[in-house]
Parts: sequence; structure tokens; C-alpha cells
Amino acid sequence: MLGEMFLPRQNQSNGFDAMMPPMSTPYALADVAALVGEPTRAAILLALLDGRPLPAGALALEAKLSPAATSLHLSKLTRGGFLSVQQQGRRRYYRLANDDVAHALEALGAIATPHCPTRAFSPDRAAFRAARTCYDHLAGEFSVTLAQRLERDGMVRCADARAYEVTDGGVLWLADEMGIDVAALATGRRMLARRCIDGTERRPHLGGALGAAMLERMLSMRWVAKVLGSRALRITSRGQEVLSRMLGDRVLPHVGT
Repeated sequence: MLGEMFLPRQNQSNGFDAMMPPMSTPYALADVAALVGEPTRAAILLALLDGRPLPAGALALEAKLSPAATSLHLSKLTRGGFLSVQQQGRRRYYRLANDDVAHALEALGAIATPHCPTRAFSPDRAAFRAARTCYDHLAGEFSVTLAQRLERDGMVRCADARAYEVTDGGVLWLADEMGIDVAALATGRRMLARRCIDGTERRPHLGGALGAAMLERMLSMRWVAKVLGSRALRITSRGQEVLSRMLGDRVLPHVGT
């Protein structure tokens, strides 16, 4: 799909054309930009970036729109391949279609975020940059430092610009320390260990099936906890103790407890 985004409309496959709503531009990339670039649709996408499915009413509040206007934007995003929808009783719940969409949004965030901020961050913004969710995996300063540590210690290595490869030592370490079965994750359709460019740090963090499994484990063990009303995460006192032992103190810079 990514290669087709840069081709003139007449040269694309029918599958991608069918996924996109009718547009006046000849390039699929311009169609995607038009969908994401509208401010209220951007607000909807960002509200869903923590991986939770949300009903249309909640997304209307996020985007500050009427229910009718929200329904129109949700329809465009769904037909454009950005969202999936599931009916539960009388409500329809929306979520990002897949981790490719989340990865693209995070990469756009890296372009949009100033590398050298001109003013100090508020406490909420500083917490968001320190540790947060990106769809279903870790993002922020903690996640980038974690990926660097895993690579330095030989648990993963860079396979190419888009993916990490988990080493034999990494397979054993993840099983022993985190209870994660890498072989089982590798049988799924999702990329095992994606190299995501972090939206605020502009360096790679670990996504994909393995990144999701690591976050799920940290949440279930209460090493990290979600901050109410935000994508930010905080490392608990227990998490500080366990993660420092597993990974070293320097993996947890400036992350609030």
C-alpha cells in the first residue's frame, strides 16, 4: 500500500482505490493527507491512538462536533481505511484499523513536533513525553531508552529500517524475565518487532506484536499504570524496582512514579 501511495491514481490496484473515498486528486498520497489533515478528523484519530475503542458520542466530544457532523467524519475515516467499527448493542465502537495506521500517525507526529522546544513543558506534557501509549505499545522517552538498551545488550538487532530482529538471547530473556513467548507471537500476521519512529523523541521505539506484548505484561504486573484522561503512563514504585533490576536505572530517566 505504501508504494502505491506515491503512484498516479490510474496506476494503482483496484483494492486500494476501493478502500479510499472519492477524491479530486490523482495521487493516493494526497487523498490520505486530505483525510488526516482536516483538524476535526485529526482530533478523532488522536483520541483513538491509545488503542481503546470509543463510541461516536465520546469522539464527538473530543472533536467538539455535533453527532451528525461526527458521523460524517467517521464514515469518511472508515471508508478510507483508517478506522474499524464494531456494533455492540445500540452503540457502534470505533478504533484505529490496525497498527500500520498508528505507526503512520506517530511518524507524522515526529514531523510535526518541534525537535528543540522554545519553552518549558507543563507537568502534563512532560509526563506525556516521558512515557505513554501509542496504540497498544509503549512510546515516549522510556520506550526509546528501552529499545536502545535491548539493542545494546544484544536482545534485538536492527533488521532493516522498519523492523527489529529478536536474537536467541532475546528470546530467552523475554521468556524468563517477562513471560513472553516470542515464537508464539511470530506465528501471527502482525509484524513481530516494528521499529517505530517516536513522535516526540524522533528515535525508534519497539512496536509490533512484541511491543504490544511487553506493554500488556507491564500493565498486568502493575509495573506501569495509565494516567486517567490521558495516554500518559506512570511507572509505579513496584515497576521502578523491577524494571531497574531487569534493565538498569538509566532506562527510567525522568519518568514520574
